Amino acid sequence: MKTAALLLGLLVVIVLAIGAYRAFAGPAQFTVKEGEPAPDFTLQDQTGKAVTLSSLRGQWVVLYFYPKDDTPGCTKEACSFRDNLVALQQLRAAVLGVSVDSVESHKAFADKFKLTFPILADNRHEVCRLYGTLTSYMGVTVASRSTVLIDPRGVIRKLFPDVQPTDHALQIHQTLKSLQTS
Repeated sequence: MKTAALLLGLLVVIVLAIGAYRAFAGPAQFTVKEGEPAPDFTLQDQTGKAVTLSSLRGQWVVLYFYPKDDTPGCTKEACSFRDNLVALQQLRAAVLGVSVDSVESHKAFADKFKLTFPILADNRHEVCRLYGTLTSYMGVTVASRSTVLIDPRGVIRKLFPDVQPTDHALQIHQTLKSLQTS
């Protein structure tokens, strides 16, 4: 009887956690479309360096948006990109993470998890609004967990409005390979 109650309680916690995850990182309502030029922007990375999207022309860009530094799902996603960075770079792709957190928060996050790709601070919400990834969770404004895949000419090739953090980097790798061979 005690074991059944414990299992039921655990099940309730899991269901609530999944619901909270979906609400927190729900699908993006993109304002951009596949086949259109990616809107240009400049944001600071975790070191304070300005990164301009158009300066990356000539290579693929994985522009991924995430809700919050140092949270479980966002950490899994960032570490997945970190662990697959060489494979993505071999496909001529740059990875850029974007959230509404500050440069200081990004620096601590990048240092803690040894993230070597740029994490961009959109603390004015301009880029998230421009791409349609801005959302609200319990009164807090965050970016939806989503990704925009941009080709070397600066054209949006694929939108991922709702991604799973654990295997998303592999999904991006497979999509890049497919797009590059077609």
